[in-house]
Amino acid sequence: MIDSNIENDLRVGYTFDDVLLIPQRSTISSRKDTNLQSNLSKNIRLNIPIISANMDTVTESNMAIKIASLGGIGIIHRFMTIEEQINEVLSVKRSEGIMIDQPVTIGQDGNVGQVKELMSLHKIGGILVKDDLNKLLGIITKRDLFFEYNDKKSVKEVMTKDLITAPEGTSLDDAKTIFINNKIEKLPIVDSSDELVGLITSKDIYKRDKFPISSKDGKGRLRVGAAIGVREEDVDRAIKLTEAGADTIVIDIAHGHSNHTINMISKIKDKIGNADIIVGNVATAEGTKDLIESGADAVKVGVGSGSICITRIVTGAGVPQLTAISDCVSVAKEHNIPIIADGGIRTSGDITKALAAGASTVMIGSMLAGTDESPGVIVSRPNGRYKMTRGMASLGAAVDRRIKETNSIDEQEMLEYVPEGVEALVQYRGQASEVIGKLVGGLRSGLSYCNAKDIIELQNNSKFIRITGAGKAESGAHDVHIVE
Repeated sequence: MIDSNIENDLRVGYTFDDVLLIPQRSTISSRKDTNLQSNLSKNIRLNIPIISANMDTVTESNMAIKIASLGGIGIIHRFMTIEEQINEVLSVKRSEGIMIDQPVTIGQDGNVGQVKELMSLHKIGGILVKDDLNKLLGIITKRDLFFEYNDKKSVKEVMTKDLITAPEGTSLDDAKTIFINNKIEKLPIVDSSDELVGLITSKDIYKRDKFPISSKDGKGRLRVGAAIGVREEDVDRAIKLTEAGADTIVIDIAHGHSNHTINMISKIKDKIGNADIIVGNVATAEGTKDLIESGADAVKVGVGSGSICITRIVTGAGVPQLTAISDCVSVAKEHNIPIIADGGIRTSGDITKALAAGASTVMIGSMLAGTDESPGVIVSRPNGRYKMTRGMASLGAAVDRRIKETNSIDEQEMLEYVPEGVEALVQYRGQASEVIGKLVGGLRSGLSYCNAKDIIELQNNSKFIRITGAGKAESGAHDVHIVE
């Protein structure tokens, strides 16, 4: 029975559109002077506070590579086999680095067909050839295969020999000089015994110069995270993903404040104690406290706030996102654990508000689902072009997940399944870099309005004001016909 005084006990929960940040006298001369660095987790720092969501219509290796090159990080979704997810992580790690210390190789007895398969699998344009003693013999690039139609032809017949190499310890600047002087694109690194130890590519040096704030690990490789669930087999998945180079493991279920989640944290920490573990999703201080005390290195906040999530409608449970962030931060800051605001972000202004409320980073899904780098194809409609997105608790996602796991569909199980997400079309937005660029520009402006040179100052200086429905209406374009 509900207490008749319930109205006296109810709190008011706020989300982004309920408030504005009060402008303050600013000493920021240019928004370019603002610093957007922030902590993803206890041990990982990003150059922009943006994460691409671990959704199967948002983040695979293409998206992860792009967002890491811009200073953020992508989380590879878990709705694929372990082998597929490992390959996605490896694709990110091999896309760029100071030196690729485990380049893809093949023996000289291999054939052209195998080379093509390896290039396709690892999304690379060249493969080194070595013998059984790890001695470098040659290289095959896509250029060598342009007019090679015989897949049975041996690697030995096709490969380029007499390669230019460099010794261990060669700096990137020295490598750049070698590339320029010899007009080559790939530089194998060998030790004093001429054994292969790594590979430097001209593309890596070019990317280093073009993307100076990209998120990189200690080996100069792009950072990437990978999501897992809470089943027993996910422990093995986490171990293999970490071995493949994943910088963080994200334990991700709809209701993260559960015994299943807490037990999984303990299992992962026991097996790979040095792994950075992000855990979610929760929407309360109590949930945050329990996850942190169990070993979480960051907590993901948001229940029912995503654009394709209907958890609040189906279950009646949830907390408006701004209040959820504030509540969770109140506990997390005592332990110096970052909060990730996951869901409800529709504009750069929402990002500014989420960070001002105490979040260290934000996770974005649907805004990136319509970009070139997201999985899926562009769908044409009479009124425009679109790409599909879906909640990971939608019926379609559940069916696909079941097929991948069991190669079958239990019709009765699917009939009884209650989805907490929907499938939808989002407008095609072009390149992810354009979307991220606009969000970052708006965020920098938001900091300047709050007289904050960085995110810590934003959190310390910000003052919120609650607005009415009329205030919300006047906040956007109004009383005009928008032409662009």
